[in-house]
Amino acid sequence: MGRLFGTDGVRGVANADLTAELALGLSVAAAHVLAEGSTSDGTRPTAVVGRDPRASGEFLEAAVVAGLASAGVDVLRVGVVPTPAVAYLTGVLGADLGVMLSASHNSMPDNGVKFIARGGHKLSDELEDRIETIYRQHRTGEPWERPTGAGVGRVTEYAEGFDRYVAHLVAVLPNRLDGLKVVLDEAHGAASRVSPEAFARAGAEVITIGADPNGLNINDGCGSTHLEPLKAAVVEHGADFGIAHDGDADRCLAVDASGEEVDGDQILAVLALAMREAGQLRKDTVVGTVMSNLGFKIAMEREGIQLVQTAVGDRYVLESMKAEGYALGGEQSGHVIVLDHATTGDGTLTGLLLAARVAATGRTLADLAGVMQRLPQLLINVRDVDKSRVGTSPEIAEAVAEAEAELGSTGRVLLRQSGTEPLVRVMVEAADIEQARAVAERLADVVKSALG
Repeated sequence: MGRLFGTDGVRGVANADLTAELALGLSVAAAHVLAEGSTSDGTRPTAVVGRDPRASGEFLEAAVVAGLASAGVDVLRVGVVPTPAVAYLTGVLGADLGVMLSASHNSMPDNGVKFIARGGHKLSDELEDRIETIYRQHRTGEPWERPTGAGVGRVTEYAEGFDRYVAHLVAVLPNRLDGLKVVLDEAHGAASRVSPEAFARAGAEVITIGADPNGLNINDGCGSTHLEPLKAAVVEHGADFGIAHDGDADRCLAVDASGEEVDGDQILAVLALAMREAGQLRKDTVVGTVMSNLGFKIAMEREGIQLVQTAVGDRYVLESMKAEGYALGGEQSGHVIVLDHATTGDGTLTGLLLAARVAATGRTLADLAGVMQRLPQLLINVRDVDKSRVGTSPEIAEAVAEAEAELGSTGRVLLRQSGTEPLVRVMVEAADIEQARAVAERLADVVKSALG
């Protein structure tokens, strides 16, 4: 059995890879690791548990709650809310851990378990490894001290978590959104109630699409992975712009008034300038990843802002931010972390702050996003290959070297294995889209041949 934890929690096809038994066992192990030392005053530890609307989230939530309570943890069930809401509530309520049931942008058959540590922070690799170790020990029959009687955990519905989180989002805005018309695509996901409520309370005129989850339609042809419906709706309604979330609403992409995409790099650029203007961009630095568009780096250099790049994954962005005291970071995919107001990527907060900048400046989103020019970037996902060998294959290394020599200083190549899916991502940037496509397709063929 390989490592259970991927880039963002434990994911798989619900009831096939991610079973009720696995969710329960992981929750018991997580309680032993994350609630360690919390009962010295005689009180039981506490966990916040939320989920996205996937049908499988219902039985997986029941399994998680059962595991936590059986380990002596009191559970606050907050229902269907975004991942950042669980993180926020874990921190503000002083809970020992949080658990979110979601597979983010993955299709409906998948689901996932994300554990959140005290303070609302994602887990380090070391904590994940400790949870896995204890889980495997329990699977082999190693006994653990099970509480009985009054020692078992109690389960409480915490319905006020919704309002508390929305109030927090609105409170951190530097200005209201009155006069803006915004289309929100909720991906039939976890933010279907939260995001429209927050934008409306902040003063925006809100039009929603993809906001009718039925347990089966999450991310289905909508949301941040399918921007076409949002582009059409923004133009149809004459909106100022549109915002798209993924299934658990920890990411945000945007569409300007003409229907053009504004990606995570452009959003970061807009927010970086706004935060520097407000004196909030500590060390005049923004954190991105190796997937950040070269155009973003060029724009930040021109504006006198340093770009620090990490491995792909918002957890690595966050680690860099916390270690060095940076205030803003994120990914091209739309995970944006504003550390003064959130402990993880928060798609609703990001959308609100972007809207606040439009309202405050009176400029269009297209104008603001024009601070950077994206270089053509092509991404090909090569499926059904042995992704673990992508960094050791001599055939791939030779092909990458040839591609880099061809592109020179006007482009770059990045190959990496997905942390959540069985595939290798081939990314090529070039000054010309046709050149990027030709190089990417050639490399994808080599990857398929070498690793297939």
